[in-house]
Amino acid sequence: MYETILLVVFLVISVAIIGLVLVQNGKGADMGASFGAGASATLFGSSGTGNFLTRTTSILGLLFFVISILLVNLSSATKADKSEFSNLGDDVAIEQATAPVKSVESTPEQGNNSTSEIPE
Repeated sequence: MYETILLVVFLVISVAIIGLVLVQNGKGADMGASFGAGASATLFGSSGTGNFLTRTTSILGLLFFVISILLVNLSSATKADKSEFSNLGDDVAIEQATAPVKSVESTPEQGNNSTSEIPE
């Protein structure tokens, strides 16, 4: 239950980080604004955009790493409980207990008429 909720939040945060990184201007974009490209006239103002988007991206990045660590811990805890090697000895014990007992009869050795490939 918690693992599914964390996974959905994890995916939403990752898509939000991708969107925020694509919206941000690089360091080279400031040079174009000084030549009249109009990049300084944005929705949040000329200086507010970098601070708001940078801060939001860093917070979402921190949440991304924290949730990924939580998901790894939850995944390893559920795999330890459902390990395929935990009941390995039980299957062997059941097979040995239910196997029919084979009786070994002693027969006189007849030389080379044996069906075994092992030399006597």
